[in-house]
Amino acid sequence: MSLYGNLYQEELPPRAKALYMYLKDRANKDGQCWPALKTIARDTSMSKRTVQRAIDDLLASGLLTKESRVRENGGRSSNNYYLKF
Repeated sequence: MSLYGNLYQEELPPRAKALYMYLKDRANKDGQCWPALKTIARDTSMSKRTVQRAIDDLLASGLLTKESRVRENGGRSSNNYYLKF
């Protein structure tokens, strides 16, 4: 089986496939990672808005779930992303 499973057969825009590969490369053994949007945009050479669209694509396809994180002082932190393998 491919490192990316059936990703190549999914009907997704290229931005979503590229983002899935990026997140999978950074995920732990449980499929969890938490990079900031700004970091993802910088590392993938996509705009923050394109990254947000790619996240929405993956959420809609069921390949990704996301959980908001909050700091102890109540401030927002980067999201937790969970990849479906």
